[in-house]
Amino acid sequence: MCAISGIVNTHGRSFHKVITAMMKKQNHRGPDDCGIFESPDAVFAHNRLSIIDLTDGHQPMVSKSGRLAVMLNGEIYNYRDLRTKLISLGHNFTTESDTETLLHLYESYGSECVNFLDGMFAFAVFDQVKRKLLLARDRLGQKPLLYFMDGDTLVFASEFSGLEQHPAFPRQLDKESVSNFLSLQYVPQPDTIFRQVRKLLPGHILELDLDNNHISIRCYWQADFSIKNSNLDMDSATAKLRSLVEKAVEKRLVSDVPIGTFLSGGIDSCIVTGIAAKLLYPAPCDTFTAAFSQSAYDERDAAKRSAEIINKVSGGNLRHHQREIKPDDFQIAEKLSYHFGEPFADASAMPLYLLSKFAKEKISVALCGDGADEIFAGYERYLAMRYAEKLYWIPQAARKIIFNTFAALFPEHGERSKCGRIRRLLKLFAAPEKIGYFNLLDRCPAAIKKELFGPQLDEVRNYDSSQCFTSLNWELIAKDRVEKLGELDLRTYLPCDILPKADISSMANALELRSPFLDTAVVEFAARLPMNYKLNAKRRKYILCAAFPEFITPELLQRPKRGFGVPMAGWLRNSWKEQAYDKLFNSRLTADGFIRKDALKKYWQLHQEGRDFSYLLWNLVVFAFFLDRHK
Repeated sequence: MCAISGIVNTHGRSFHKVITAMMKKQNHRGPDDCGIFESPDAVFAHNRLSIIDLTDGHQPMVSKSGRLAVMLNGEIYNYRDLRTKLISLGHNFTTESDTETLLHLYESYGSECVNFLDGMFAFAVFDQVKRKLLLARDRLGQKPLLYFMDGDTLVFASEFSGLEQHPAFPRQLDKESVSNFLSLQYVPQPDTIFRQVRKLLPGHILELDLDNNHISIRCYWQADFSIKNSNLDMDSATAKLRSLVEKAVEKRLVSDVPIGTFLSGGIDSCIVTGIAAKLLYPAPCDTFTAAFSQSAYDERDAAKRSAEIINKVSGGNLRHHQREIKPDDFQIAEKLSYHFGEPFADASAMPLYLLSKFAKEKISVALCGDGADEIFAGYERYLAMRYAEKLYWIPQAARKIIFNTFAALFPEHGERSKCGRIRRLLKLFAAPEKIGYFNLLDRCPAAIKKELFGPQLDEVRNYDSSQCFTSLNWELIAKDRVEKLGELDLRTYLPCDILPKADISSMANALELRSPFLDTAVVEFAARLPMNYKLNAKRRKYILCAAFPEFITPELLQRPKRGFGVPMAGWLRNSWKEQAYDKLFNSRLTADGFIRKDALKKYWQLHQEGRDFSYLLWNLVVFAFFLDRHK
C-alpha cells in the first residue's frame, strides 16, 4: 500500500521540486521508502508501505532495458501465479515483489495486462520508447487515482494533498458537485469538488500518447448482472460461494508483515475473521474492535460473543482486542477532512480512523467485511425498496397525499429511532418511483437547498442532484428492480463513500485494509445469483449466511444491523455545539455567501430544539472545513 505521483509530458522541463513536494505530502501512505524517476518526458514519485518483499520492492521500478518505469499502489494477489507464467515465457526476475510482476506483464501484454490482474490497485507505467503512459485502477475502486490536465501535460496522484502541490492545480469550484455532496455526503465519480480534476473510474484505464497528445479512457471490467445461474440450486450455490469467499480470504492473508482483522458485531466481519482464524491456525489471529460509551452505537459485547464463537470453531487461536474510542474529537474531524481533500461527510470515518490507529499498534494489514452489503443485498434500504415496489400500482399523486400525511404523524427524532425509520419508509412510499431511492438517501432535499444557497451557489439553486443516479439508469443491466439498486451502489456508494472512507482512514495510519468480499470472483458469482438467493422474504444476505452456519448463529442473525455510526445529532447539541456553531457561522461558508446565515440559523435552532438536522449541519461543517483550507 503506497502513494503514487506523476507529471507526464514535461517537455524537458525539470519538475524535481514539484514531484518531491507531491511525494512528501503523501508520505503518510508510505513511510517505509520513497523514490523518484525522471526522464525527458515524465517524472514519477512513489511512497512505499512495505508489505511484500520488504527489502527489494523499491519503486518506481525501471526495466532492465531502461525502457519502462512502473509504480504501484496496492496489492496484486495473484502475482505469484503470474510470475510463474511469465518465467515460462522467458522473463527473468530479480525480486519477489508484485510490482516487478506487473512490469514484466506489461512488457508482454501492454495495456491488456489489467485483464490478468487480481487485486486492489492503482498503477502507472511509462514507456520511454513509445512515449506512452498507462494509468489503471482496480475493478471496484479500492485504490484512488486523481488527475488533471495542464495544457498537454497530465498530472496525477493518489490524494488531493499530493496533486495540489503542482503549481497549475486547478482550484475552480464545481458547484454542481457542491450540491451533490450536500445531498449524498460525497462527490460522485468521476467528478471532484474541483471542476477540472477527475477521478479515474474503477475498472478503467487511461492511455496518453505523447506523440499526438491523444488521451483515451476505456472500461476493461464491469460486473455483469444480465446472466443468471438459474439452474444452480441453493445447496450448490451455497457450497460454491463458501469456496470462493474462503479463497478470497486466503489470498489476502499473504503478507510479510503482521496481519489481522476488524471485528464488529455484524455478519460480514464475523465471516472474514472466522475464516482467517481457521486458515492461520495454529498461528494466532489478532482481531480488533472499537467500543463506544453510547450503548446505541456500542458493539463490544456482540463482537466479544462473535470472537467466542470463532474460537470454538477455529481452535482457540483468535486474540480479541478491544478499546473504547472517543471519536468526538473535533480536531480529528478536521484532520480527516484534510486527508480526504474534498468534502466527505460520512462521519463513520472518525471511528474507523481511530480503530485503524489502534490496530496499527500490532499489525500493518487488516482484513474487513466491506462490500458484502452491496453484492448480497445487505442494506435495510433494499428491503424498504422491495416494500415500496409493491405499492407502485397506486397512482403517485395518491401515494404522495396518503403517505406524506402519515409521515407527518411521526416526529424527526433521528434515523436510528423507531419513529425516524417509519417516517423515512413512509416518505419513500410517497416518492415517485424514478427518484424514490435517491430521496431515501438525500441529506439535503431541493427545498432546503433553495432556502440555504447564497449568491455563490445561486447558479445551482435549481440543479437536480437526483440525476447522479437517474443518469446511470440506462447503463444498469440488472432486471430485478431492487438488484438494480445494488448494481447502482456498486457504481456510486461503494466507490465514492465506503471505499474512500476505508482507504483514507486506514492509510492515514499507514495501515493496509483488504476486503475479501470485493474479490473479483466473489463479485462476479454474486452478480449471477438469482435475486431471491440474496434477498429472501425479510432475510438479507440470505445465501451468505447459509454458507457459513458455524459462524452465523441464530443469536447473530437476531442482532439489529447498526453499521459503524456515531451519535452526531447529540454531539451537535452538546460536546460539539460551540465548535460547530463557530465553523458554520464564522467561516467562509456564510461570510463569502455560499450559505445564507439566516436560513442556516433556522435549521440550527430546529436541531437544538429536538428535530434532527444532523446530516445537513454536519455536511455544512465539512464544507466549511474545505472552504477555509482553500482561501
